Amino acid sequence: MPDMERWPTTRLLSTAARLVEISWNEKLKSIGLTHAGVIAMQVLAAKGAITQAALAEVARVKAQTMGTTLARLELHGHVTRQRSDSDRRSHVVTLTDAGIEALAEAVKLEQDVLSPVAVDTVRLREELRIVVRGLAGLPEPEAHQIDTDSPQV
Repeated sequence: MPDMERWPTTRLLSTAARLVEISWNEKLKSIGLTHAGVIAMQVLAAKGAITQAALAEVARVKAQTMGTTLARLELHGHVTRQRSDSDRRSHVVTLTDAGIEALAEAVKLEQDVLSPVAVDTVRLREELRIVVRGLAGLPEPEAHQIDTDSPQV
């Protein structure tokens, strides 16, 4: 690799993110998941059953993208989709027991990605949350809130 000492921070962040995601996706394949699927499952684990449209909004992806992700998750038995009783045009998505187990395994696999790297992952996560909150204009969480947006590394 070229001399990274001269790289701007943005290039370091994007390269690190890409390398971590590639490595994690390779590990996730063994349990029939992708990074996008894990994000959807984390939202479901935190919020419970919600509509496909609401899930896409919370995950900050387009409805069509979420539909593709959910089709794969449903194929592997990680989620179920049923027509809403109140609005027949929408689907309610629910995390299955198999999905809960797969999500727990995904958390372990994410920890494995950074295990060979000499980095304080707790501090790294906190610094990245600060960057995301600051750039997204999000308020600081209250001290007692638990981060449900990502598996713990």
